[in-house]
Amino acid sequence: MPSSKYAAYEGASPYFELVRGALGDLVDGEHFFDVVSDGVIYEVLYDFPGWPRIVRGRADLMTQFAGYVDNIKLQAADSLITHKTDDGRVVVIEYEVHGTILATGVKYNNRFASIIRIEGRKIAHWRDYMDSLAAWNALTADAG
Repeated sequence: MPSSKYAAYEGASPYFELVRGALGDLVDGEHFFDVVSDGVIYEVLYDFPGWPRIVRGRADLMTQFAGYVDNIKLQAADSLITHKTDDGRVVVIEYEVHGTILATGVKYNNRFASIIRIEGRKIAHWRDYMDSLAAWNALTADAG
């Protein structure tokens, strides 16, 4: 992570770094939260405990990620495939994350596809799809 400004979100840094790398010079800013517009719409098209289907605004997105890193620590994000369309105004990324559910120590591995719309060199809209069964299995597994 580039600075201590986002130290509270370190548990998600592999994800943030993967996204920032995938977007390259299409956006301005060092960290994921620097490249998200103040009015971003972040949609998740699945049910994930404690995460709303639509998050409106950068501040609310940061609040949601604070809750995420209280529950999950990522060790890696990889298997990135990037598709750029509409002259780079729309980017589709496919990737995997690997981490640990902090309450149980259960390993968490998941696959995602995200559709990102860029306006004014910032992420304006994010639509996320994931393997809901992988999340459910990790969150409901007994560490024993």
